[in-house]
Amino acid sequence: MTPAPDPAGFTAPRTDAELSEFLLRACHDLRGPMRTTRIYAELLAKNGLGAGEENARPMEFIVNGAATAGAVVDGISDYALALAIDPSRFQTAFLDVILRSAMAKLAAPIRESGAQIVYGELPEMRGDPDRLLQLFEYLLDQALRRRGTQIKISAEQQGDGWQFTVGDNGASIAEIERLFTPFARLHSNQRSGPGLAICKAIVERHGGRMWAEPAAEGCSLRFTLPSG
Repeated sequence: MTPAPDPAGFTAPRTDAELSEFLLRACHDLRGPMRTTRIYAELLAKNGLGAGEENARPMEFIVNGAATAGAVVDGISDYALALAIDPSRFQTAFLDVILRSAMAKLAAPIRESGAQIVYGELPEMRGDPDRLLQLFEYLLDQALRRRGTQIKISAEQQGDGWQFTVGDNGASIAEIERLFTPFARLHSNQRSGPGLAICKAIVERHGGRMWAEPAAEGCSLRFTLPSG
């Protein structure tokens, strides 16, 4: 039975689909005010109204704050899309093509970091190609953010599925158990962001699981996906 709305007319989401719709609507409503705030702050600075050291610094805080909030909203929106994955709409996904597409989207940061990405043969499977592209894009992005210069991706068939490993030689992670917690503070000056939480949601909604393992340097992320 559908729960009755509270006096304010709000009904708490009870399914992944309902939560996804709620988050997407909230993100849509937040983007407008944040975009307006940033645009007008930039216009004020451009027109000289933010001139002077006493005004320039606050104006910079406003612009940067709006940009940061926008990035958070984008991450929440991506998480909402992961929650909305519908297995009944799965199609054949060629993971080697998907990985190369993710690398193309991240061509600039890969080039700037000088990172080398090595990967073996990847399988084809049933899934949501858009979300699987998002999965590999976030995994590569996370490795680059940790300043990994050697990123290795491999797949090994196990039973009726595949186990994937994404390893890098970037910065080590002390609190690896919190790696998949959105926006957890892993270091004194760095939050985890929503990226790996999104990856975990995508994997789980494809019928797999995801975990992390410590390495001598960097980090190894592993996940499984079924063949069918």
